[in-house]
Amino acid sequence: MQLAFVGGGSKRRQVAEGLVKEAGGKLEAFYFTFVDSDVALIAELPDSASSVAVSLAVNASRITHIKTIPLITVEEMDVASKKKLAYRPPEI
Repeated sequence: MQLAFVGGGSKRRQVAEGLVKEAGGKLEAFYFTFVDSDVALIAELPDSASSVAVSLAVNASRITHIKTIPLITVEEMDVASKKKLAYRPPEI
């Protein structure tokens, strides 16, 4: 799948949605931005490997670059906060 730079915003969303769907996921949101990245999207993918596969496919094109940021639900944070780990920072 090749990323489209022509055809306007709708075409770029369509390409992103197709790639996410091909990886077994669903595109939840797609926005254009005014920051370093011109696009921000939220996608639900079945697992980390699928997310990495999307990243590898896009970055291999060398036309564009994506950065993947996993989102953590409130419920996942609740579970994590209940795990007590014995951590001592290194002495400086």
